[in-house]
Amino acid sequence: MLVKWKIPKSNIHVVLRDNASNMKKAMDEMDVPSLGCFAHTLQLVVHEGLLSQRSVSDALANGRKIVAHFKHSPLATSRLEDIQKDLQMPTKRLHQDVATRWNSTYYMVESLLEQKRSISAYGADHDLPVTLTANQWALLEKTITVLVPFEELTRQISSSTSSAAEVIPSVTVLKRLLARENQGDTGIKTMKTTLLEAVQKRFKTIENEPLYAVATLLDPRFKDRYFTSADSIKHAKDALTQEVEKMEVLQSRTTPEGAERVPENPHKAPRMEAQPDSSSSRKSSLKGLFEEILQEHDEERGASSTSTQVQIQTYLTEQTVPRSDSPFHYWGVSAIQFPTLAATAAKFLCAPCTSVDSERLFSAASNIVDARRNRLGGERAEMLIFLKKNLPLHLKL
Repeated sequence: MLVKWKIPKSNIHVVLRDNASNMKKAMDEMDVPSLGCFAHTLQLVVHEGLLSQRSVSDALANGRKIVAHFKHSPLATSRLEDIQKDLQMPTKRLHQDVATRWNSTYYMVESLLEQKRSISAYGADHDLPVTLTANQWALLEKTITVLVPFEELTRQISSSTSSAAEVIPSVTVLKRLLARENQGDTGIKTMKTTLLEAVQKRFKTIENEPLYAVATLLDPRFKDRYFTSADSIKHAKDALTQEVEKMEVLQSRTTPEGAERVPENPHKAPRMEAQPDSSSSRKSSLKGLFEEILQEHDEERGASSTSTQVQIQTYLTEQTVPRSDSPFHYWGVSAIQFPTLAATAAKFLCAPCTSVDSERLFSAASNIVDARRNRLGGERAEMLIFLKKNLPLHLKL
């Protein structure tokens, strides 16, 4: 495919793949950098935690049978909707969890708890394949409490603007949240402990991955505040220094002779105004932990010698921007102050952390590409794109 579309391997920054061993091996043999889908890995962590405690897995299995009963019977669904109206509840259907759909287990449990009264009323007059005991209902309520941060993280990293820079901070916050003991942990301590162990195991070397580390440093919302060890910070800065030096060499080759170079530090870039957060209407369980880690960060910084190190150190010592701000807006303003860093950030922040957005793109394409267009070659596809952009509006209509 790279040859067909005339894409040299030197132009590939990273290939995002799933976590299957054959995909990882394929990228290694093709000699291109690759990363696993972060949302997929989080889902594997959740599955390990849910299956670790027999009582929780049994409650979830019973919940699936109840949901399947209504999914497979239009008559049962109609009766449940009548009960919901009688109880003056919103008419909603239960969610079925699917192994390949991230967060689907969370939404299934949430729908069951929301419709607890109507399901209990239905079971009093009609047969159900299984019933949930009072203890299982209580266990599902505690389970959903543990799954809330995973659902919130998955929703955030699945947006079209999320990047590889969000992986390390998300893992750091998740570890801290799971390590804290609360009074409401009774009955789910085993699951919570297993979730923490799964996170530590699957993301053990995450801070040593240069693609993640450099991207995190170049995100003005995170910088070096979310690394968990001094060695990780040092390795990340060394990797960033190498990338910036490579970018300087590349820019020097592409800059025409006699062209004026942009001064490196003319003035401090203005602070970006906070952008509204699309999820602000829902109470966040992670926001406080992100702010807490930023306040705790007080690293001793050594002297820098080269101009590259000075530029990096100046950038890192500046205060981080709010998490609701866009890193792309920041670098658009700060390109004058940090020209080489801005170019490096454009390279590393372009990589997404999940495959969700690309899957959405293919789903949208299926609604506009018909059977006559499903085998278009590169030249024909380019011609269609050109015509779509350049044809007058009345001809398009």
